[in-house]
Amino acid sequence: MPVKPLLTFVAIALTLYAFIPYIRDILKGEIRPHVFSWVIWGITTFVVFFAQLAAGGGMGAWAIGVSGSITLFIAALAFSKRGDMAITRTDWLFFMAALSSLPLWFFTADPLWAVVVLTIVDLLGFGPTVRKAWDQPHSESIGFFGLFLLRNLLVVGGLATWSLTTVLFPAAVAAACAGLMLMIALRRKTLTMPTSA
Repeated sequence: MPVKPLLTFVAIALTLYAFIPYIRDILKGEIRPHVFSWVIWGITTFVVFFAQLAAGGGMGAWAIGVSGSITLFIAALAFSKRGDMAITRTDWLFFMAALSSLPLWFFTADPLWAVVVLTIVDLLGFGPTVRKAWDQPHSESIGFFGLFLLRNLLVVGGLATWSLTTVLFPAAVAAACAGLMLMIALRRKTLTMPTSA
């Protein structure tokens, strides 16, 4: 089997593998995802998927499409299970910025601009989750974000064409996952350290 399709297959398998326990933990009430983060991530992921296809990403982009579908499902599940519903003005700004990428792509006729805007929006979409994880570091799963770090690196490897349009989003999300994991680990350690009297 050629390497790129193999990387794509593994990336899709990791996507499914990562989401199953996360969904299970939502259903059990152990994780309460921020609804708006997942809505924003779902929109941005789907538009990037289509932009990657338009830019020649080929089957390497499929993992992003699968992820977009499941991400929107998690947003709906978080809403139905009453996940973190605190929505700020900044959250609405992220949401509107995500929606603005479509007309930008349409008017420039270049998927790169949509990917740049969506990558920025997606990274900003981490904001509500970062805020929540800072206050409640045990409310998020480090392993989940670790799988997505690996998945996005595999997506980059599986792309049929490497260009800024196809690589920017998965590379940036991989870096954001790594940063979030580090922050959660450090916050957990800080909160469990005994305070001096």
